[in-house]
Amino acid sequence: MAAHLERIVYLNGDFLKGRDAKISIFDRGLLFADSVYEGLGVLDSRIVDRSMHLARLKRSLAELNIPNPHSDAEYASIFDRLIAENNMREGFLYFQITRGEADRDYVYPTGLRPNVLAFVQATPEPAAPIMGRSMRTHHDLRWKRRDIKTTNLLGQVIAKKAADNQGAYEALMIDEEGLITEGGATSFFVVRDGTVVARPVDNMILHGITRQTILRVAYELGYGVALRQITLAEALLADEAFITGASSYIEPVVEIDDHVIGIGTPGPYTLALRARYLQVVRAGG
Repeated sequence: MAAHLERIVYLNGDFLKGRDAKISIFDRGLLFADSVYEGLGVLDSRIVDRSMHLARLKRSLAELNIPNPHSDAEYASIFDRLIAENNMREGFLYFQITRGEADRDYVYPTGLRPNVLAFVQATPEPAAPIMGRSMRTHHDLRWKRRDIKTTNLLGQVIAKKAADNQGAYEALMIDEEGLITEGGATSFFVVRDGTVVARPVDNMILHGITRQTILRVAYELGYGVALRQITLAEALLADEAFITGASSYIEPVVEIDDHVIGIGTPGPYTLALRARYLQVVRAGG
C-alpha cells in the first residue's frame, strides 16, 4: 500500500491512518472548492511562523464566512501531535477547512459544520546544497481574490504543469498588463543594484508568510527594499531573482524562459537572505 495511506492524518478530531480517513462526496470543498487551507513549513520538528499562518487562516475563513472551528491553542495542539505521530523533522504540514457538506447548490445553507483535515509531508532537508531554479512564464488564469487562500487552485495546476512539461521547476504568472504577479505556488522577487524588489500586496497575489519574513530579514540585513510592480523585462535583466514558499523557504531563480538571470548561479543576496532566514526561523523568530 502507498506510504501516504499509512501515515497518520487528522480528520475532524481523530488521528488515523490515511487509508481510514473518509470525507463525504457532498462536501463543498470537493464540489465547489469552497474551502481554505494553509501549508506550514516544519523545521526541526517545529512549525515555522505558526502565528502568522493562523492569522491568515482566520482572515481567509472570515472572507468566505466559514466559521472558525478551533482556537489558536487547539490548532497548535493538532499540529504538534500530527508532527509527533509521524516523527516529522523536515517538511510541511497541510491543513484544510471546508464549509461542510450539503446538497449541491451554489447558495449554501447556514449552520453547516466545517470539515477539518490535516497531514504532513516530508520534503528534502532545507539546509542541503541549494540549486538554481528555472521558471516558465504563463498567463495568469486565476480568479481575482488571490489574497484568500482557497483550494481553488486549477489555474496554478495548469500553469505549473505547463512549466513542468517544458522542463522548468516553477511557473511565473503574468497578468493582462504584462506584469508579474507571483509564481505558481511561490512569491517572486528580483534584486536590482542591491535592492530587493517585490510586488505590493493586493487582491491579485497571496500575502505569502515566508515572503513577509524574508522582507523583514532583508530590512534587518540592511538591504534596500522596494514594493512595486515588476515587468517581465525587468526580471530578465535582474542581478538576481528568487522565490519563496512555506515548504521551500527561499530558492534562487537562475533562468526564466531559457534566459539566464544574472550570471546563472545563485547570487550573494539570495544566499545571504536564505542563510539568515533559516537562522531566524530556527531560533523561533
